[in-house]
Formats: sequence, structure tokens, C-alpha cells
Amino acid sequence: MADLKTRIAQEFGTPQLVVDLDVVDRNIAKAQATCDAKGIANRPHIKTHKSVELMQRQLEAGAKGITCQKIGEAEAMAAGGADDIFISYNLLGEEKMARLARLMQGVTMRVAADNPLVVEHLGRAAAQAGTPLFVRVECDTGRKRAGVETPGEAIALARQIAATPGLVFEGLMLYPPEDGAAVTNAFVQAVRDGLAEHGIAFKALSSGGTPNLLTLGAIEGQTEHRAGTSIFNDRMMMAAGYARQEDCALMVYTTVVSRGGPERGILDAGSKVFTTDTGWGLTGYGHILEHPEGEVARFAEEHGFLDLSRCNDRPKVGDIVRVIPNHVCPVVNVVGSLVLVRSDEIIGRTEVEARGALT
Repeated sequence: MADLKTRIAQEFGTPQLVVDLDVVDRNIAKAQATCDAKGIANRPHIKTHKSVELMQRQLEAGAKGITCQKIGEAEAMAAGGADDIFISYNLLGEEKMARLARLMQGVTMRVAADNPLVVEHLGRAAAQAGTPLFVRVECDTGRKRAGVETPGEAIALARQIAATPGLVFEGLMLYPPEDGAAVTNAFVQAVRDGLAEHGIAFKALSSGGTPNLLTLGAIEGQTEHRAGTSIFNDRMMMAAGYARQEDCALMVYTTVVSRGGPERGILDAGSKVFTTDTGWGLTGYGHILEHPEGEVARFAEEHGFLDLSRCNDRPKVGDIVRVIPNHVCPVVNVVGSLVLVRSDEIIGRTEVEARGALT
């Protein structure tokens, strides 16, 4: 019988995103066990896989709900059976409020906010739905992305939420830097103390990030954790020290279609398949299992340019190689389905129901 790479190419063609379910199951179990050991609820972020089937595997393993980044993701997951969803992103606009209100009819919805206008809009969604909407104040404790930057701003926003009919102030949302526990703990304590002066307490303290699983428990009072990439892992998670190569569940199967020179080649997977992210000090755009000294050096839309100058063993035209992407989340977002395998067996396809959910 032909090897797995050949059978994948024969049945599905390349480039193809292939997921090893044995590795997925191990990764899900690892994240769940890490959270359980610290008494912290696991609320995985589905923006990585965007798949109902994979979400269901996480819930069956013990997850206490899910995290989404956009309403479109939440709609797809709710249709697939999720009943406790946190959207960890500022939502604005009447169209989004109408969709949020519809979701609230059948799902317990939790949302984030880091400014008064978002809170105002969320109040409209709660009024439309006629059911409570749980809101968390997003706080920036050093990553410099979204979130209020001072405890005073967090206190003021929490008070606005608590005073808005239909909204329930539930707590804080964090996405701290990997070395930011001390700063984060001081920030959270200042918010607690300030809110206590107004008779306001909170229970939820939601933090996130796959690399932060390595130091889970360092954020005092953390009640839940949001990790996305941990289900698949990628080169960034390897560079962060969270994963090894054998922990990477998703690979791009791609064919060498040209060898125009002795030190170069072309893959049939370009920028429409891979991501250009190069975080954590990475060079190149993927790790080639069969030729680890080689590099996916640059892209055109349908061309992956190989630099083979450091390879003693160089691929031939027609060879199929497996590549671990730098950052798996944007790679999954552009495909309609994933090919599932277990060991050397092809299981079939699973849909990526929330692919391309930009709103």
C-alpha cells in the first residue's frame, strides 16, 4: 500500500491541511489536565480550528464553555451545540447587536468591553434580547493590544456596566505577557480594592494564551483560561517552549512542482495557504519535516519558494513534503475542510464551519 503522503495526494490533492487526531486528542487532554490541576476552568478559543467537531471534542474532554473572537464564529459554534460562549472582543454596531441578541435567546453569552461606547451598544443588545448579558472588562497589563490601561479606567467601566439595565458585570478579561504575572496581579488587586469601595465584587478572572499555560496559576484568583493554538500547536509554540515537533497536529501536505535551480524549488502552496507571521524570532515560513535544513523562504500567491542551499538531501519534482506552519490559526481560516488521519489511516474530512468569519 502507498504511504500516507501519497494516498493523501491521490485522494484529495495538494496542498492539503492534514490533522492527526491522535495528536489532537493528546493536546486536548494536556490542556484540560493543566487547567484541572490548578482548579481553573478551561474555556478553549475556537479561533484556531473553527470546527464544530473539534469544539465538541474539547467540550467532551471537560471544557466549561468556549471562547470566540467574532460573532460569526459564535453563530457557527452555537449551531453546533455550544451553549456557553465568551466573545473576547469589542463588539460595535447595530448589525452586530442584533446578531448578539439572537444568540442570547438560546446561549449564555459573555462578552468583553474596554470602552464606554461598547458598553452602550451591549446594553442595546441586552434590551433587544430581554435576557442578561454578562460583560467582562478587558484590561491591558503589558501586551499593548486592546484593553484599559489603568485600574481606574477598569473601575469606571465596571461601574458603567453594573449600572446599565440588562448587563451584568462579571469580572475581568486578561491577555498578559508571558512574563507579566507580577504586574497583572497588582493591576487586578487595585481593581478589586477600588470596586470594593463602591460595593462591587466580581468572580470571573479570565486569562489566556497557549504559552501562558506553562505558568498557569501565576495569576492570582484566575478562574478560567483561554488557549487556542494548543489544540494543534505550530512553530511559534515550539519556539515558545510549549510544544515539541511531535505535538504539532496540523501539517500542510504540499508537492514540489519545480526545481528551477540546484538550490531552489517551488511548492504548490503559497501565500494563500501559509501565513507570513514570523513571531518568536522565527526565520522562514514553515518547518519542512523531510528537509529540516531547507526553508520556505518567500511566497507568491500559489508559489512557495524553497531555499535548499543548506540541504544535502534535496527534494525532487513530484516529492510530497509536510510543513508545520509558523502560526496555524490564519492557515486554517482560509480552508473549507481539514483532512483527518489517525496513525497511518485516513479518516475523512471535517468541515471548518467558521472559516472566514470576519464579523
